[in-house]
Amino acid sequence: MSSTIDLDRAHVFHSWSAQGSLKPLAFSRGEGVRLWDEDGKEFLDFSSQLINANIGYSHPRVVAAIQQQAATLATIAPPHAVRVRGEAARLITERAPEGLDKVFFTNGGADANENAIRMARLFTGRDKVMSLYRSYHGNTGAAIVATGDWRRVPNEYARGHVHFFGPFLYRSEFDATTPEQESERALKHLRRTIESEGPASIAAILLETIPGTAGIMVPPPGYLEGVRALCDEFGIIMILDEVMAGFGRTGRWLALDDFDVVPDLITFAKGVNSGYVPAGGVMISRPIAEFFDDRVFPGGLTYSGHPLAMAAIVATLTAMDEEDVVGNARRLGDDVIGPTLRALEAKHDVIGEVRGVGAFWALDLVEDAATRAPLPAATMGQIKAALIARGLLPFIADNRIHVVPPCVMAPEDAVEGLGIIDEVLGSL
Repeated sequence: MSSTIDLDRAHVFHSWSAQGSLKPLAFSRGEGVRLWDEDGKEFLDFSSQLINANIGYSHPRVVAAIQQQAATLATIAPPHAVRVRGEAARLITERAPEGLDKVFFTNGGADANENAIRMARLFTGRDKVMSLYRSYHGNTGAAIVATGDWRRVPNEYARGHVHFFGPFLYRSEFDATTPEQESERALKHLRRTIESEGPASIAAILLETIPGTAGIMVPPPGYLEGVRALCDEFGIIMILDEVMAGFGRTGRWLALDDFDVVPDLITFAKGVNSGYVPAGGVMISRPIAEFFDDRVFPGGLTYSGHPLAMAAIVATLTAMDEEDVVGNARRLGDDVIGPTLRALEAKHDVIGEVRGVGAFWALDLVEDAATRAPLPAATMGQIKAALIARGLLPFIADNRIHVVPPCVMAPEDAVEGLGIIDEVLGSL
């Protein structure tokens, strides 16, 4: 019989990769915040996979809900009503700002952003969508072009996308020296971009509430509120992408709960059911939902609101509520991860900056603290290999270690993982 790795290398085509050089890990099971490979080696998870396993692995309530749903009604087409879908939508909207009462379900975050863009264009009658250079919104037609990073460039087939720079004080595009200055100058840059593109041509501004893959950059004071004010001034739809940051990751139900802002549309996926079954969606404000009361919404997906995914959502959100998973994530960040990472920053010259909140942190690694030159890819590869060798499953992006464990992680497990990072950085 072929090994798992042999089967994978023979038949599986992997995303974002040159296929010939891949060496995937072969995992066989997971429980709580730990995974085991096929040789029985144990790994402490500091990645939450792609930052989605918020409730950890094999949570018994979520597993049981999926099993029960599969035994009673495993699938149903979107035009039909099914109670579990309505319950999932109710639980989601209860955690949304006032006035976002309806949910359009998708299969994941990328198609959530696709459909939010579609809604904004239809509602406004405009075409352009503005988004950040430091962003990731998914790998489908419009979502990948809305994305700002390198993955956009070979995929620019969608129309009407404009990019701009958002605030990021550590690597400021605006020569700012304080968070307030960075916010003010970033908003001025956005206003000038809107004016130059023509406000009457812009349907939406699409932002990750906290950019995740691009580096976990918490917005400075007043920035998101300033974007909301510009959207109101120019009649632009504000879309907040909570695909990665939502549902407990920041120690709030939604990352936007830490800001005084209410968007018109909110996209989500990942943490809403911890990725147990693929699911995503768009939370829709009342004016946009009512716009389609007598107009056909020209969008749909075969598996929209799939019963197994909906059952996983209901069980996940219920368990997170009753087990205080969101509160645990906030305490983990405030009491353990944040203080420990800041101590490591003072200890290791290779750490240029620590930033984050809840269970959502990044170590920005540099080869020179003065120039802030990013640590080279080869060195990051060595760091990743060393972490894995010591039994820590990391999330590495560019020159950063993202510290993004499941939101259910206990303090002692976080201390163990942070100790491994300390050891590896100390060995450089």
